[in-house]
Amino acid sequence: MDFLKAVNGYRDDIINDLVKILQMNTVATEQLHVKEAPFGENLRDALLYVLDLGKKWGFKTKNVENVAGHIEYGDGEEIIAILCHLDVVPVGDGWKYPPFSGTVEGDKIYARGALDDKGPLMSSLYALKMLKDLKVKLNKRVRLIIGTDEESGSRCVKRYLEVCEKPDMGFSPDANFPLIYAEKGIMSIDIIDNNGENTFTLKSGDRYNLVPDVASINTKLSLEESFRVYCEMNNYKKKINGNEYSLYGKSSHAMEPEKGINALVNLCKFLENHVDNKLVKFIARNLDDTRFTAIGEKFTDKEMGDLTVNVAVSRIDDKGGKVGLNLRYPINWNKQLFLNNITKLVKSNGLELVVKSDSNPHYVDPNSNLVKTLHQAYIKYTNDESTPLQTIGGGTYARELSNAVAFGMLMPGREDVVHRVDEYVHISDLLTSTAIYAEAIYQLGK
Repeated sequence: MDFLKAVNGYRDDIINDLVKILQMNTVATEQLHVKEAPFGENLRDALLYVLDLGKKWGFKTKNVENVAGHIEYGDGEEIIAILCHLDVVPVGDGWKYPPFSGTVEGDKIYARGALDDKGPLMSSLYALKMLKDLKVKLNKRVRLIIGTDEESGSRCVKRYLEVCEKPDMGFSPDANFPLIYAEKGIMSIDIIDNNGENTFTLKSGDRYNLVPDVASINTKLSLEESFRVYCEMNNYKKKINGNEYSLYGKSSHAMEPEKGINALVNLCKFLENHVDNKLVKFIARNLDDTRFTAIGEKFTDKEMGDLTVNVAVSRIDDKGGKVGLNLRYPINWNKQLFLNNITKLVKSNGLELVVKSDSNPHYVDPNSNLVKTLHQAYIKYTNDESTPLQTIGGGTYARELSNAVAFGMLMPGREDVVHRVDEYVHISDLLTSTAIYAEAIYQLGK
């Protein structure tokens, strides 16, 4: 069965339906006290829209407390999960097109979420629709599971799995092709200063999984000339507005912090010689690289790569302060030894360390039937047998199931624009991915 030939008949519908959900601002607004919309009305409405679309097409649907839901096709005891999400990270500044416009230009659709993860969601949904329209019989139930909190802890899918049957296998189209069989562990750490005698305020970062692209200090100190010289010498963009000094960097995903320019770290390296603050000095002296080289904690694993750190968020004011770090760690890393060492270092600087969250590495045997089946579906429509299977530093919904992997839809050789300004998806990749997902579902569901 040639699903790529079939998907061309859906081209305009896929684009139009994707643009509709891209035009929805689905940056989460956490309001857990609001039962009807704990992650914000915008995300609830986007979830309802997609579930209604599935219902209109004749699929079985289920809404789990307005935080997650599924669209189901097929029959049988076993369940195959396709895990996608509607929430997106904050947009940042400097977009060529409005980030929630869904602008189509040539072979690209520009919007926050185009690649992470609304494009893959729509591709997966149309793969199911195509199978249904072709009257392909499946002997397993396939559930397109849609979450709304992937970027901030995956509480949505955790709740879904408490309420619904746990799938037997699955994939999350929220990473790279040909396939991701392992994901690094993800740990967030807060380093806290309880000293409330600060005469300035500092703010940077909103999310632990983003490299901060701006950091600002508000102070009565006269720093204008030295700040200007520092920024010019290092080619950093800056803004001075009265007592507020802002330094700009470049955002990127925390799994690849070296691809960003960390505004928070760079501001602290300037401030180290101008303010007397433990956190500022700790960041400047110990956290000025993405591999913990400065503190002698660099680690790499042959299969899963480097231990990385993103200096993600900071707040300092007259009540004290904190800096939040996001680590991505390989499976063979000695976590406890690291925590012992960094805790000693933090305490020796008069600070406190708290582990905010920790998710262990996820690993599926690359020789398993699931991996082999998905890989063959990819090869069928790309003829790419040379690109190796991968491990990543990112975290997807796949880690919520023991037998699930991340599967597309970023093609080899394409620019990775996830979490970046001017995020986009190639329409040609959207169509090819739809065929790949249809093939994968068909083979797994026999």
